[in-house]
Amino acid sequence: MPAAPTTAGPSHDVDGGPSWPIPRRPLGRTGCEVTQFALGGEGVLRTHGRTSEAVAVIHRALDLGVSYCDTAPAYAGSLDYYGAALGERRKEIFLASKTHDRTRDGSLRLLEESLKRLRTDHLDLWQLHDLRTPEDLRRIFGPGGALEALIEAREQGLVRFLGITGHQDPAILLDAMGRFDFDTVLAAMNVADVHRLPFCRTVLPEAARRGMGVIGMKVYAAGLLPRAGLSAGSAMSYVLNLPGVSTVVIGCSTVEEVEHNARIAREFRPMDPADVEALERLTAPHAGVFTSYKRP
Repeated sequence: MPAAPTTAGPSHDVDGGPSWPIPRRPLGRTGCEVTQFALGGEGVLRTHGRTSEAVAVIHRALDLGVSYCDTAPAYAGSLDYYGAALGERRKEIFLASKTHDRTRDGSLRLLEESLKRLRTDHLDLWQLHDLRTPEDLRRIFGPGGALEALIEAREQGLVRFLGITGHQDPAILLDAMGRFDFDTVLAAMNVADVHRLPFCRTVLPEAARRGMGVIGMKVYAAGLLPRAGLSAGSAMSYVLNLPGVSTVVIGCSTVEEVEHNARIAREFRPMDPADVEALERLTAPHAGVFTSYKRP
């Protein structure tokens, strides 16, 4: 069953009226709880020169109670937008970023630069970004590899928790999970995932066995699922219904998109197994398109 959500006090809906806040779920064994909808570093945040729009998106997410915010050095100006927006609101959120560098020294340089751009003194979660190949793992876990940077940063109090991310091959994530006791995994999971190289049937149960927090991404398949006729509500609910999922990270381009995703997360209810199977059958004919981010 999905993790039991918790709520705390009233919020306000987009029309200014009272509303329940976005429910929260435990992030694995971290002791932290995060909202079911998390703001991603994509959308308008993965741009340059659109500070006013990006800051408005971030502020609206925080106003609606979103507690998990995702970014990465690879996401254009995302770090700078968060740095411009957060200020005193930094303490309201669980802030996650990543390193795409596979070496200790390069990753530590990225972390120093990231903290400066974010205008904060620590990350709540630092992740190895986009694990794809055995060569990635060889470099990361070998002498002078990025794992050394993660451990050192945690010992110095620059980061609180450590994680991994990936969307190409579940076998690579499983391999990484067996090499080190990570706190979280950010993996691609949408309603078409079950049809090819499924993360939900491999990474998800192993993460649960290890007590890891699970963050879902690619929920809308970069907008392809809604454009193909599947409602955003069904797409997000499917992933939130997966056992062990803590939150879903979604990039937003407008304030309206933030409000829409927050509303879906607030209104989520556990799904009937027959409805789950119907959604999976619906996506089967075009599963390759909806999971094109996976390896061939």
